[in-house]
Amino acid sequence: MKPILQNLVEMTGHRDHLRLEVSVLSTLQELSNTTEVRALEVFTDGGATHVRPRTWLQDGELVSTDSEAASDPHREPLQNYPALFQCIEKREIRATASVQKSRYTLWLPVWMHDKVSTCLEITQSRPFSAHKLDVIQGIFHVYQNYQSLLDYSERDALTGLLNRKTFDEQFSRNPSASLASRVRPAATGVPGVPGDEVASCRETPVEQWLAVVDIDHFKQVNDRFGHLYGDEVLILVANILRSAFRSHDRIFRFGGEEFVVLLRSTNLATAHKVFNRFRLAVQEYHFPQVGQVTVSMGFVSTSRGSPVEILGQADQALYHAKENGRNQVCFYDDLVASGQLATKVANDSVELF
Repeated sequence: MKPILQNLVEMTGHRDHLRLEVSVLSTLQELSNTTEVRALEVFTDGGATHVRPRTWLQDGELVSTDSEAASDPHREPLQNYPALFQCIEKREIRATASVQKSRYTLWLPVWMHDKVSTCLEITQSRPFSAHKLDVIQGIFHVYQNYQSLLDYSERDALTGLLNRKTFDEQFSRNPSASLASRVRPAATGVPGVPGDEVASCRETPVEQWLAVVDIDHFKQVNDRFGHLYGDEVLILVANILRSAFRSHDRIFRFGGEEFVVLLRSTNLATAHKVFNRFRLAVQEYHFPQVGQVTVSMGFVSTSRGSPVEILGQADQALYHAKENGRNQVCFYDDLVASGQLATKVANDSVELF
């Protein structure tokens, strides 16, 4: 019992979902007769539900990936796991099965926001006893509760997007590492981007991009229609953001009417198309009572400069867009190259103009 309690203390000391996932699997791995542990990501692609391993044992160590799930070559249809499929369909707390001799598997789906996006899988060499199931279920409940607390602390209460604090923690440490996949390279596919554009991503350098998004004339919305309609606009723009970008891109609400998007593993031409596609989606959406709303965006590559430089450059491009007509997407490097913006020289957190 003492080693389990020590592991639980270590597990709840993490402030990162993936590290917490690795920690709970490490705890479960130490239970007697356990031969394999994995965390499976459950996702929908093309109307069908799939699973893929996100954390697993490799050469005796737990490794993880945060690459795009839809393009993972190790993904499988959920129907390949009939016991887990039935468990999720019936909204049950766990499923067990034995598909071969001396191999017994337990699945524990993680329910959050009324859906399953993660499932823990434990395999052992003998059937699960009632006592063993109780121990595993207890560990799992601690893990699930702590995941919920982490998720709540990381998100904006109004829109459900990641909040500014989470951005500071993830991006300010290392802007490239915050987007880089840990094991497998991220795929270049982007929802809504034709296949020839995806092919061009493989032929030209791919980078990570940071875009700052601002709702145009948002103060007028609040002044004319009231804050309730203003909040509805924020929620609807957040929903459009979710549908416009991939699951492994990161979307944050910075506060007020400002959002930040971290777009990963894409070339410049595709980044332009994706950001403009989102802008057009907002422009063409009919907001109840308010009518038409537009957004302005400024974006920059995250490959050069410190976090404060990168965010500052995206902000400069955004304000250029707002001061020159709004409802447009501006790329910082293009503005500098054309002489419309002057570069800034930065020294750590002090910016020299």
